[in-house]
Amino acid sequence: MHADHLTLALPDEAATLALGAALAANLTPGMTIWLEGDLGAGKTTLVRGLLRAAGETGPVKSPTYTLVEVHVVSGLHFYHFDFYRFNQAEEYLDAGLDEYFSESGICLVEWPDKAAPYLPAAAMRIELRAAPNAGGEGRTAYITAVGARGRTCLAGVTSSSSLRPA
Repeated sequence: MHADHLTLALPDEAATLALGAALAANLTPGMTIWLEGDLGAGKTTLVRGLLRAAGETGPVKSPTYTLVEVHVVSGLHFYHFDFYRFNQAEEYLDAGLDEYFSESGICLVEWPDKAAPYLPAAAMRIELRAAPNAGGEGRTAYITAVGARGRTCLAGVTSSSSLRPA
């Protein structure tokens, strides 16, 4: 493992939820996490694991139609975005979403490429891909840390005993 990169095998949904939980324990206010991958890759499942570990007891669903779901848990504001339905990046600006990307909240962004170049930079990028020969359930997570906050978070995730490198 390089200090800025980590590749994890996620053989099932439980492993994806565990990655979310490991992330939750290491996030700090002001962080933005980009979640990339095809439809059905497990992005919302990852967010569900993260929010459940943070203490969310309510529903965690994809904000495909609402653009953002707000979760206030343990005094932290989590903003879960899904930009899949954007046809143009300018829709991000038109929606007035900049206000969510402050130093006080944690932003979890599905389909960040649909809002580029207006979206603030990520402290961490997580790409989920179906694992070959995994029978449709397994995934591989490719995690890249950007900057000091991202590296600190990644180091914490790496030390989680419930995860295994690919």
